[in-house]
Amino acid sequence: MPAPDAIPEHELSTGARPEGITSEQAAATNIQQMFDAIAPTYDRANHILTFGLDRWLWNRTARAFRKTLQRPEAVVLDLCCGTGDMTLALLKHRPESAQNRVPGIEAPQNPKAIPSPATQSSGAPSMTVSSSWMGRNPADSPDVPAPILAVDFSHQMLSRGAEKFAPHNIVPIEADALHLPIADNSIDLITSAFGFRNLSNYEAGLAELHRVLRPGGQIGILDFNQPTGLTGALYNFYFKQILPRFGGLISGDPAAYTYLPESVARFPSPTRMIELITQAGFTNATWTSYTFGTAGLYRATKPETM
Repeated sequence: MPAPDAIPEHELSTGARPEGITSEQAAATNIQQMFDAIAPTYDRANHILTFGLDRWLWNRTARAFRKTLQRPEAVVLDLCCGTGDMTLALLKHRPESAQNRVPGIEAPQNPKAIPSPATQSSGAPSMTVSSSWMGRNPADSPDVPAPILAVDFSHQMLSRGAEKFAPHNIVPIEADALHLPIADNSIDLITSAFGFRNLSNYEAGLAELHRVLRPGGQIGILDFNQPTGLTGALYNFYFKQILPRFGGLISGDPAAYTYLPESVARFPSPTRMIELITQAGFTNATWTSYTFGTAGLYRATKPETM
């Protein structure tokens, strides 16, 4: 049996922990403040530091869920949406009738956090959502296309996303991913691009996705992975030596881009992540490797019958 200090961190971690942070609540608060701080330069830094691969990854992930996205009545949730580029990639695959703003659907362009029980329990803000799409039965209004729900707990990130969403059928919701203000069994598809890794409790996050997803609904989690071999060596050199320096120069916040490689090192390996997804009650859990194993897409389905 190997000594505890010989076990890789990604085999032990239960959630994101910035350096020096030990509790879930402190981690959530620290990560929220970090994203608020880097929001003004986030898009530019992302595109530069990934050499434009971020757009390719978002689009490839969106294409994987075309079948669901093309159903106008399907309710889609983009979790940890940040400034909204993954959300917009999903929108491209919605029917034309579902892409533009629908009269009567609440869509604040400058969402504000409203105190809720989630605020006290996790340290992250939550927004009380008042929308007819929470828990909606598609049979009640089959001709009215459902919006995409874009959720993030960083006010500054989501505010920038909301500007992009303004002409579209997208509802920005400022909320904690561990305490979603969304009804049980109400969502058809949940995606998360490079955000799930930042949750302070991975098991609680998966349980919350399972709660709000309709039976038969799917999840798609796109996130980084720690590759091995030569790819891993090159990846580690770039992530640990180059990216923090350039990210710090672009954003003015070196600590945020030091946290990034650390968060990837802590994130569960594909084998363990699939175990966590299965333990949360999902079926058909898979991982598809992207970009030589440096990232990948987790997919799973909520069973029709429990």
